[in-house]
Amino acid sequence: MSLEPLWQACCSQLASEIPPQQFAAWIKPLLAPQWSADGTTAVLAVPNRFKMDWLRSQYAQRIAQALAVAAGRPVQLEFVIHKPQAARSQGAARAEPNGLAAPAAVPADAPAAAAAAAQPSAADGEAASALEAIEALERSRLNPLLSFETLVAGKANQLARAAALQVAENPGKSYNPLFLYGGVGLGKTHLVQAVGNALLATRPGARIRYLQAEQFVSEVVRAYQRKTFDDFKRYYHALDLLLIDDVQFFAGKEKTQEEFFYTFEALTAKRSQIILTSDTYPKELQEIDARLTSRFDSGLTVAIEPPELEMRVAILLRKAEAEHASLGEDVAFFVAKNVRSNVRELEGALRKILAYARFSGESISIGLARDALKDLLSLQNRQISVENIQKTVADFYKIKVAEMYSKRRPASIARPRQIAMYLAKELTQKSLPEIGELFGGRDHTTVLHAVRKVAQERTRLQELNQQLHVLEQTLKG
Repeated sequence: MSLEPLWQACCSQLASEIPPQQFAAWIKPLLAPQWSADGTTAVLAVPNRFKMDWLRSQYAQRIAQALAVAAGRPVQLEFVIHKPQAARSQGAARAEPNGLAAPAAVPADAPAAAAAAAQPSAADGEAASALEAIEALERSRLNPLLSFETLVAGKANQLARAAALQVAENPGKSYNPLFLYGGVGLGKTHLVQAVGNALLATRPGARIRYLQAEQFVSEVVRAYQRKTFDDFKRYYHALDLLLIDDVQFFAGKEKTQEEFFYTFEALTAKRSQIILTSDTYPKELQEIDARLTSRFDSGLTVAIEPPELEMRVAILLRKAEAEHASLGEDVAFFVAKNVRSNVRELEGALRKILAYARFSGESISIGLARDALKDLLSLQNRQISVENIQKTVADFYKIKVAEMYSKRRPASIARPRQIAMYLAKELTQKSLPEIGELFGGRDHTTVLHAVRKVAQERTRLQELNQQLHVLEQTLKG
């Protein structure tokens, strides 16, 4: 049986399941696969390893399922790399950092076929646009799945999301730089890449680069070793949008900081957008040159908070839907109440539950979720005790542990004590009377007052919220 009609049916099915931008970028440009010699495997040729790895990890299962439905029987899928005849002279390509290559013009004496391939006809315009979109993603190192559409919005990221949307609509004009900070797994990378993907959708030719700070350090080292700083500067200073994650890793690296300073000045001078992330507020970054931290703080600085309960539930439901799994709200609330620190841990917990359900053949319930997460739940219960909270908070605020259950009430002691009571209620299974007893025999109403006061102030005092997040991360290891 020819694979051509099966592939057309497969594409129709995938077009109804995958967002249009992703379908146009990754599925539509693909040619119909060919059968293997034994007729059991559909072999899909792709032009390079980047596309092969991405299609294999993100779309292989969906493609195989859609082909199986169209064929009426199981179909195995295999990817092979097949590079078509080059449409441009390899020697004419201009090298850029990290293996990136800018397109080179087709030489005048190029074969007619190659020249035609480099200059697609109007009929091929749509396919060429999709191919250009893929190449732009390769150059930018963006993940097309990290968009504003796939981001779960809530109070925790409300301000950061609004700022990111504004920057995406007016790059280089609204807030430059945009500096996002917060703990691990809170969605900083998702927001940063969402801006890049939004700009790429409206300006396919935009020069965008996303990378981790450690990658930037590596590129500076490589340029230093190879004496190619002119190429390095030419590439980075020409960008329209630079996205760098975890700039705290610039700490102590003087040459990297110097080069980034020059890059920062060059980009802001021509009104190119810069977005940076860190695990802490710019002025609290250690071993970073003061002239850099002042520039980090010269645009808009926004904190991303740990997700609240409702947002955690929404994230779980959205992720389960993306996995085509049925997750009841009762199970989502159970998981969200027990996994509080960040989105990454929530995703990990959901993956465990889905795998447990598949292996056991049972439907997803609270009981199954409890079994799947028993190691995580027992570890939490074992590690986080009221005594541990008291010691951690006392160390953080530089008071004696004994002050936690003393009768003294100066603000320097009463405030940390209230914070410790709040964390004890949030992170342990202890009742209010039990917590009061462990804080020097205090009445449960005193504990309730402390919990409510800290919870209310957390929503409006950014510094307090950041301190609580650090404490929670420390207690959860």
